Formats: sequence, structure tokens, C-alpha cells
Amino acid sequence: MKNIAAIIPAYNPQQSLITFVHQLLTTTITQIIVVDDGSDVKYKDIFEDLKQIDGCQVLQHNINIGKGGALKTAFTYIQEHRRMFRGVLTVGAHNQHTLQDIRLILTMTKVFSEGIVLGVRNFHSTDSTFFSYWGNRATTLLFELLYHRKLMDTQTGLRYISINELPWLIKVKGERYDYDTNMLITALKRKCPIFEVEIGQLRVKKNTIIQYDEIANAGTIITKMLMNYLKHRT
Repeated sequence: MKNIAAIIPAYNPQQSLITFVHQLLTTTITQIIVVDDGSDVKYKDIFEDLKQIDGCQVLQHNINIGKGGALKTAFTYIQEHRRMFRGVLTVGAHNQHTLQDIRLILTMTKVFSEGIVLGVRNFHSTDSTFFSYWGNRATTLLFELLYHRKLMDTQTGLRYISINELPWLIKVKGERYDYDTNMLITALKRKCPIFEVEIGQLRVKKNTIIQYDEIANAGTIITKMLMNYLKHRT
């Protein structure tokens, strides 16, 4: 059976990322691509340690260009080194996703082997704030209104993507967190299958800022979504 590669966009990650990579390699994932998206110099040792792990490849950007740009760098790398991969799994670098949730998505790829599989978060957890809950609700409702498809978590970073979808994903516009939404919009236009799998509760560390925030940018995401929609209507 062909393997699955995990992709981790990372900007100023914590030491725990090293442990997380080791944990991922205990699953059916056989290759991990970490993209250092222009992290500060003080995080250099973390990436050097990651390079020493068998099965972990580190790609580097000289400057920070954003989550979307980091994902496309990894997608291009996978395209150039296809080997025996049947798909990729995008995962957060800051403990947003539990190993249990990742294992669940990996298991579900045996059922949904084509297209895109979204890990849908539970926004009713104690970690979920008023703004994260209603931000998710607002983006979900607007997405359904504009594109006539109800997706419960358009900003989730835990996604399985079939290897067959990478060529067009590399060309999708957006270098930052708007890329997640643009990916889904383009997938619908291409009639690419999108599946949803419920995962665990939303995980947010108290009093910290998670890079590539998948929660707090609802206002900007909504604005971008409307602009993109109106642009293609004119």
C-alpha cells in the first residue's frame, strides 16, 4: 500500500514539536515534511534536531511568507519526490491536533481515499472562546451562502489530501491563512470530493499565540471570501 506523508508548516515552533514528530512516526505516516517558514534564529536548534530524525525532512524559507506558502512549498516537494505516496496529511505545529485525532483521520482515509478529508473540530469545548465559536459559525454560514455547500469547519488545519489533487492545489491563490478557504472553494469548482470527519475538541493553549491561527482571523477570512466571490462575479 502506498504511504502517507505528513506536512507541518512551522513558524517559531516550541521544543515540543520534536516530540510530536517522533509520535507521528509511530503511526502509519512514513515521511514528515516540516517547513521552516522563516522562523527566528533562536529556533534554529529545533530545526537542526528535526533534521536528525529519520523520516523527517526540513524545508526552509528565508523569510516568513505564511501558512499557504509553506503548504505549497511542501506540496511541490512531494510532487517532485512522489515515491510511493498516496496522499498527504497537513498538521499543525503547535499541538492543535492530538495523536488520537490524527489516527482517526488516517483510518478514515481507507474509506475516503480520494479528494480532501477535513478534520472537523468541536467548538463546544471549554477552550473555545465566544469569538472562536461565533467566528467559526460566521465563516461556515457565509461559505454555505456563497458556495451552496455546508462545511462545518472551513479553517481546520488537519486535512488529508489525495496525491492526485496536488497539481492544482499548488496553483491555488493565497499565501497565508486564506489559502485554507481558497483550497475548498477551488475544490468545489473542480468537483473534487470533500469529506468531513468529526475529531476531538478545539485545543487552544491559554495565554499563548498560536502561529498560523486557525481561529482568530474570522473577520479577515470573511472579508477575503467576499472579495474573492465578488471578483469572480464581475
